Amino acid sequence: MIYPYKDKSPTIDPTVFVADYVTITGDVTIGAHSTIWFNTVIRGDVNKTIIGERVSIQDLSCLHQSPLAPLIIEDEVTVGHQVTLHSCTIKKRALIGMGSIILDGAEIGEGAFIGAGSLVPPGKKIPPNTLAMGSPVKVVREITEEDRKDMDRIIREYVEKGQYYKSLQK
Repeated sequence: MIYPYKDKSPTIDPTVFVADYVTITGDVTIGAHSTIWFNTVIRGDVNKTIIGERVSIQDLSCLHQSPLAPLIIEDEVTVGHQVTLHSCTIKKRALIGMGSIILDGAEIGEGAFIGAGSLVPPGKKIPPNTLAMGSPVKVVREITEEDRKDMDRIIREYVEKGQYYKSLQK
């Protein structure tokens, strides 16, 4: 369901795939060819949420914000299943592993990879092109060429899957 919240309504590019049982409300913007998967909640009722192009927000994720900071997800980001993002910034081409929690003021650098089940505490900055994991998260190494190829594959496949599913909705 897509709901307004007071005087704000979601702005969703017509190429976006929004799966069944998704809730999007308030001041939310979603860019071209992004995919929002089953049972995800994106609330823009406290501050704004900006989602770039070719972003995948996978099943059961929850996106929200605090009054002091928006939630910003740049282009070509992959957000794995059951991820919670709250008033943080995720830079281009980052991957957030399944079950991770990223809190207020945290920033995930361009091309960074957050391992599954990680907790990124408030204000933590993850450098670009690094693998970080754990609870609390720690940088463990640089991204390899093999990592980058796999991350690129995931971006491409989720755009393709989204367009396939979108074709079934017509």
